[in-house]
Amino acid sequence: MKRCLIAFCLLTGLLLHSPNATAQHYLEQADKQYNLFNYSKAIALYKQAYKTDSSFYIAEHLANSYRLVQDYKNAESWYAITTTMRDANKAENFLRYAQVLQNNANYAEAKKQFIKYYALSPEIDQTQLNVWLTACDSAIVWMNNPRPFTLTNELALNSPASDWGAVNYNNTIVFASDRKKAAARGAFLRFDTDKPVNRERYLWTGNDYLRLYQGETGGAADTKLFAVTIGANDYHMGPASFTVDGNEMYFTLTRLPAKQKDTAAITTIKPEIFWSKKADGTRWSKPLPFAYNNPKYSAGDPYIAPDGKTLYFVSDMPGGKGGTDIYYCKKGVADNWEQPVNLKSVNTTGNERTAVLYAGNLYFSSDNNTGMGGLDIYKAVPRGGSFAKAQNMGYPVNSPQDDFAFIPVSETRGYLSSNRTGGAGSDDIYSYVQNPVPAYVFEGVVYDKQSNEAIAGSKVIFTGNNKVLTTRSDNAGKFTFSTGQKGNYTLRGEKQGYLSDNQTLSTINLKPGNITRKNLYLDKIVLNKPVRLDHLYLDITEAYITDDARSDMEKLIRLLKDNPAVAIEIGAHTDSRGNAAANKELSQACADVVVKYIVDKGGINPKRIKARGYGATQLLNGCKVGIKCTEREYQINRRVEFKITNAE
Repeated sequence: MKRCLIAFCLLTGLLLHSPNATAQHYLEQADKQYNLFNYSKAIALYKQAYKTDSSFYIAEHLANSYRLVQDYKNAESWYAITTTMRDANKAENFLRYAQVLQNNANYAEAKKQFIKYYALSPEIDQTQLNVWLTACDSAIVWMNNPRPFTLTNELALNSPASDWGAVNYNNTIVFASDRKKAAARGAFLRFDTDKPVNRERYLWTGNDYLRLYQGETGGAADTKLFAVTIGANDYHMGPASFTVDGNEMYFTLTRLPAKQKDTAAITTIKPEIFWSKKADGTRWSKPLPFAYNNPKYSAGDPYIAPDGKTLYFVSDMPGGKGGTDIYYCKKGVADNWEQPVNLKSVNTTGNERTAVLYAGNLYFSSDNNTGMGGLDIYKAVPRGGSFAKAQNMGYPVNSPQDDFAFIPVSETRGYLSSNRTGGAGSDDIYSYVQNPVPAYVFEGVVYDKQSNEAIAGSKVIFTGNNKVLTTRSDNAGKFTFSTGQKGNYTLRGEKQGYLSDNQTLSTINLKPGNITRKNLYLDKIVLNKPVRLDHLYLDITEAYITDDARSDMEKLIRLLKDNPAVAIEIGAHTDSRGNAAANKELSQACADVVVKYIVDKGGINPKRIKARGYGATQLLNGCKVGIKCTEREYQINRRVEFKITNAE
């Protein structure tokens, strides 16, 4: 009986820890988190499941999860996997793949995926395909010919979370933020109802709910909650718009129903518009609902025009073109709002957001127009009682990511919000200045370091003074950047299959109007090709790093920092003299010393580096055991090498 029980327990243990059972466990937990919009947790679980179950289902959910947390680089990798798998005829994945390729400024490849999506989707017409293809072509042109705008990240206002929708109010800046823990924007705001709804944080992001904050202009860091009271069942709040005199404010609010079921489910709550008035010149009155709020559709992004009698907002109410459209309402003689009017001349079948009127021109964002990726900012000039066809504001006002909430405060200055790369957090507030002519111009060519041939389509990034500009090299490998600011900058070239190249630039000692030429040289990645570290030699009896070798170590650290996807092996080799086991031990010790130096001094993740001692098993010449050689010949075999083992 005891023997049978032991056998049964062992069998049970084997079943519980079999690869399939483990994968199924991770998958069940991942699906649960995915369905509750806990995408960050879902990613970790799906990755564990994928190790033993490389199915289309898991790859697709990983791609979607990375996209929804705005990690477009990893999303691109996983959509690339899904579109080559057996179930790759799922059209939506080609569309999502194309969109994240846009987000990563890989427009040439994005065009190919849009065409594949069109071929698989009979409901998509040629007009829509042309919009997507034209957008990709236009984005390349805009990035190579930037408009005269200088953008500055407002670091004193921004946080690691989502900060957006900055407006001037009584010599301060008021904006929406989910700081403390980044909330997803959108026409629909979802809430976790698993306990039931968490009253402190938004589960999608793990952050606090959106609130209005107030900060000082001119870079002061004293940012505080905006003094307006909302109800106990009110969650996301913001952004806001104020009348010219500062006595009325309009803002978006989401309210949780008074009776909420205590179930593990997801509730979609429609945002609404509320307004408040200064009751005694200092305190804001209790917020009141806008006349056209409706639980069946959303209303948000309110903007009160300078006349105080026209309210612009976005809604997905019935009768629109699709997604969220821009509407406006006029105040009647009795201060009642007239029926909303759809701005058909600028709306699309996608989502329009954050409409603002300045000097008669309408500025807004859209994700279904000739854009660079995500939401782009557009300008529409007045025409015949409405507005003419909107024009894209170009680069760098727009980027391959989301750009929105364009708020002019003068003819040449204002604010916008963006989740572009290089920011402080999720969405960031940027100030912009429109310059008449850029003062300094940098241009160059991206070359293959070995063949000296120009590399077309390389990603080139220009960083410095709180700005990040991105472009792609043209068919001749050329790129151009311009800036109006003195300072130090970094130029970085990237291309799949190559190691990146980084160069430093400076305008401090340059005269305005100068053109500075700086080329980039990318080294093609060859996996498992040994590269000798010239100043690192293995002594006959001990392993240590000499002072001369430290320069090689620093170069290797720089390579790993500049190429975060690269993993390497450090291989150490001895000559044939001495005991084989001792040589193996010595070479392993040497490789371990090198790895420890790189990890400790460079802060490199040790999972990216493998140490391996080969002893005398890979000699470079004929100095084998029993063959007498010169010291110089022996030294050729005593060496340390590295090779790239992975670049994904």
